[in-house]
Amino acid sequence: MNPALWIAAGLLALVALTGGFTKSFIPKERLATMHGGEWTAGFRADAIRALGALELLAAVGLVLPEALGIAPVMVPVTATCWMALMVGAMVAHGRLGQGKLVALNAAYLAVALFIAVGRF
Repeated sequence: MNPALWIAAGLLALVALTGGFTKSFIPKERLATMHGGEWTAGFRADAIRALGALELLAAVGLVLPEALGIAPVMVPVTATCWMALMVGAMVAHGRLGQGKLVALNAAYLAVALFIAVGRF
């Protein structure tokens, strides 16, 4: 079970890292033109950067505590927080009628649930 949890956490951390860098460093105007970026119209630029920062923190929190053996309980806590973030993403994409992105976020939520249950 431990290898499966590591793989899931690593993959989800990669997703979080990618999303975090995108939201943190790409201007809102450019994000809006990207696939699935229509949600940015309802958010201020600083709120988008804040979401990016949360995703970057999630990438660290999903892997580093367990890898270093320092406060490993933070991994399932981070996974639980990621689930809340994914619910918000599902609502935002659902309001825009982006069913495929809702399904993708639901898959990320399921992976986070697996990590949270496995590490708690």
